[in-house]
Amino acid sequence: MRSMQPIEEVRYLILAAQREGNRFLAEALQPLGLTPSQAEVLRVLQDWQPLALIELGSLLVCEQGSPSRLVAGLVASGHIAREPSPEDKRKVVLTLTTRGRTAASQVETIESALYSALSAQVSTQHVEAMKHALWQIVRGLPAGDALARRMQQAQRPPGAGDTDTTPVS
Repeated sequence: MRSMQPIEEVRYLILAAQREGNRFLAEALQPLGLTPSQAEVLRVLQDWQPLALIELGSLLVCEQGSPSRLVAGLVASGHIAREPSPEDKRKVVLTLTTRGRTAASQVETIESALYSALSAQVSTQHVEAMKHALWQIVRGLPAGDALARRMQQAQRPPGAGDTDTTPVS
C-alpha cells in the first residue's frame, strides 16, 4: 500500500471537511425544505438583490455557470420572484419574496451555528493560515473568482455599484 503525498492528504481533508459541512447544513436545512445550494442562492440574494440570473451565477460557489435550475425551483416554491428590471424592462431580475426573506434569515442563523461550532474547534491563527493556503489553491479559478467577487462587493459602501460583477484578478 502506497502512502499519501502530503498535498494529496490536504486535498482529501478539504473534500472531507466540505462534505461534513454540507452534511450539517443539509440536516439543518431539511425542516426548511432547502438544499445547501438553494440556501446559498437565498443568502446571495439577501445581500445583493435585485440580481439578474447571470449576476447571481457569477456570485455562486455551489454552482458555476447559469443557476437556472436552482432559481426555477426557488421560484416554484415561492422563495424568489422574477420581475422586470426597473432600469431595463427587457431584463428580468430576481428578488426574495417574503417567504424567501424569512428563509434567508433562518439560513443565516443556521450558518452562524455552523461557524460558531467550527470556530470553537480551530484557533483564529489556524483559520488565517488555512484561508491563505486555500486562496492559493482557488485564486483565478471559477469558484474562487465567485467568492472573490462576493468578498469584494461586501466591502463596498451601499449604492456603490452593488451589482457590478467585474471579475477580480
